[in-house]
Amino acid sequence: GEALNSSPSTKMPEYLTILGVCVASLPFLLLLLPILARRSSTAAIFWHAVLREKMAQLITGKSKEARILEFVLQNAVNGDPQSVVDKIDKYCREKEWAMNVGDEKGAILDKVLEEANPSTVLELGTYCGYSALRMVRVLKPGARLLTIEFNPANANIAKQIFRFAAVEDKVEILEGSSGDIIPQLKKKHEVDTLDFVFLDHWKDRYQPDTQLLEECGLLRKGCVLLADNVIAPGTPEFLQYVRNNPRYTCTHYATHLEYTTLRDGMEKAIFKG
Repeated sequence: GEALNSSPSTKMPEYLTILGVCVASLPFLLLLLPILARRSSTAAIFWHAVLREKMAQLITGKSKEARILEFVLQNAVNGDPQSVVDKIDKYCREKEWAMNVGDEKGAILDKVLEEANPSTVLELGTYCGYSALRMVRVLKPGARLLTIEFNPANANIAKQIFRFAAVEDKVEILEGSSGDIIPQLKKKHEVDTLDFVFLDHWKDRYQPDTQLLEECGLLRKGCVLLADNVIAPGTPEFLQYVRNNPRYTCTHYATHLEYTTLRDGMEKAIFKG
């Protein structure tokens, strides 16, 4: 009797019932998520960065990053970084959300970068190249900008965007993981010390990568670290580390998750040596 009860044929009605419930609830879920996305950053990121993105990819056969590139090539002014930045913002506000730092937090990045007036900058997380373009606009002539990107497809999109904006000679894309590349910066990439670090990659890497930068002797006294998305999706370990560390002086900027009205923040941590 036991063997018969657990046979696949008797289990089938249960699977069909579960499948039926899932299919029936899908339209409700698709209606509910956009509403939740206006109130919760977690729901917003899941709705925009997972569900909508997958649906659009199925329809167009292209990644969101490729669609952003296409929009830039068709609408921005060739050789004008500001025009490219503006068009990416326009696309992400009007067509599809994307995880660039965005215009509101981008203004904070511009201001903090101008105040630091760095000679050597490291960005963790290139994505489509939006924040690197923002930084290129502000950096003094001769300043060096290195940006690390783990995803080869994103690095390829960023290269094309930099070429179109005519800044490819001002940005060095280093492809690979931050954990592998940071220890190579001194010898392989001839970086003595860094003046400014922009953290905008995997959130669980903020704190270990900050410690890795310290261990590799890459942070000079006065080096400015600026971290994005410290509230949404959040980087609690990083915040705890820099705020409770006598080697850092911290400033918090309350702001919003890119292209939304949801709460987010940026954290500036100045390394005191």
